[in-house]
Amino acid sequence: MNQHHRRFFCISLFFLAAIGTYAQHGERYTYKEPGSGGTGKVYMGREIAQLMSFHGKDWLERASRPEEENTALAISNLPVEKNSVVADIGAGSGYYTFRMAGRVPQGKVYAVEIQEDAVQYLKERSKILNTDHVEAVKGGEQSPNLPQNALDLVVMVDVYHELIYPYEMLDAIKKALKANGKLLLIEYRGEDPELGIKKLHKMTVKQIEKELSASGFRLAKNGQFMNIQHFLVFEKE
Repeated sequence: MNQHHRRFFCISLFFLAAIGTYAQHGERYTYKEPGSGGTGKVYMGREIAQLMSFHGKDWLERASRPEEENTALAISNLPVEKNSVVADIGAGSGYYTFRMAGRVPQGKVYAVEIQEDAVQYLKERSKILNTDHVEAVKGGEQSPNLPQNALDLVVMVDVYHELIYPYEMLDAIKKALKANGKLLLIEYRGEDPELGIKKLHKMTVKQIEKELSASGFRLAKNGQFMNIQHFLVFEKE
């Protein structure tokens, strides 16, 4: 094969790979006119919500949150030990991150954020609170950028519905979890039409199970002890 043919062959392979990737994503995701607060990207019948900006971090730290969302109860029910390795994906201001750190004093907490200003805030906050076992990580759209086979628990609090690549992210999370690792989703209840949360920022158990089962997870615990949110623990199938 001469240099010209070799170059043509390599370019052809590149375009075939690109077309294959496009076709794969084309089958997995569809697109429509965006709804209120939506991206217009649809996964398994659900429109993916727009990402909440880190400028809204004060809402995450509001004084009424513990009572509204039973956050202390959620923290106390985390399936962790003192030496567990945990990741808080979409950590935001670190509201859950630093509270979880108290549950794993001999372990580690990865605070994963896709927004750079949030990552820097988490780093500074960790220094202020002297939580040496909390590490801020810059995540990506398709991966949290965490070590493989290292995590006992991954937590996403009101985050999953905003993942722009939910299938790819779940695949990366599955690889990061240990064989017996768990994934916890806390999501506002989509079954409650009276709940004053935007529709695209709520999810039903049925939809969550549908999407996570497609990625090789099974529901291990459906904790219905929180006021307005689901507490759903998944394991690898």
